[in-house]
Amino acid sequence: MLRLPARRCAALLAILLLAAQTTLAAAQNPTSPPRETPPPAGVNLPRFVSLRSDEVNLRTGPGVRYPVEWVLQRRYMPVEVLAEFENWRKIRDWQGTEGWVHQSMLSGRRYAIITGEMRVMRRQPEPNSPAVARLEPGVVAQIVECKDQWCRIDTNGIKGWLMRADFWGVYGNETVK
Repeated sequence: MLRLPARRCAALLAILLLAAQTTLAAAQNPTSPPRETPPPAGVNLPRFVSLRSDEVNLRTGPGVRYPVEWVLQRRYMPVEVLAEFENWRKIRDWQGTEGWVHQSMLSGRRYAIITGEMRVMRRQPEPNSPAVARLEPGVVAQIVECKDQWCRIDTNGIKGWLMRADFWGVYGNETVK
C-alpha cells in the first residue's frame, strides 16, 4: 500500500472536493441554457436554408432521444434556422412550425415557396414586364439572385423575377447572389 504524507493527502482531498463542488453547482443550475454552438464564421442566425431530403424528421429537441413531432416531406422547401446546438438546428417552416433537425438534413442552397395567391413571374424586375409564368401557392423555386425588392428564381428551368413579398424564403433587405 502506498502511503502519502499528510500534507499531500490534504491537498489532494481539497482539490477533489473543489472539483466535486464545481461539478455539482453546474449540474444544479437549472437557469443556464444548453450551450449553443456558434455558427461558423460569417454565418448569421437566423438564416434561410433548404431541406436536403423528401423526408425530414422534426424533433421536439436537439437529439435522437427527443420524439419526432412532424415529418417534413418536401425536398428543397425553404426553412429558417433559428438556433444551433452541436449538430442540431432548430428550424421554422413557412407555416410557423418549429422543431429540431440534424444538420445533415439541411442544404445551404436557397429556395423560395410561393405564398398567398397565384403569382406572376416577370421577364425583368419591373411590375409591367411581360409575364413568364404564373405560379400557384406552394410552388418551390430556387432563388438565383435578389436585388432591391425583386428576386430572380428558377422553377423547372423557367427563370424570371418575383417581388420578395410574393414568396417566403428571403429577408426583406438580404442580398442573394
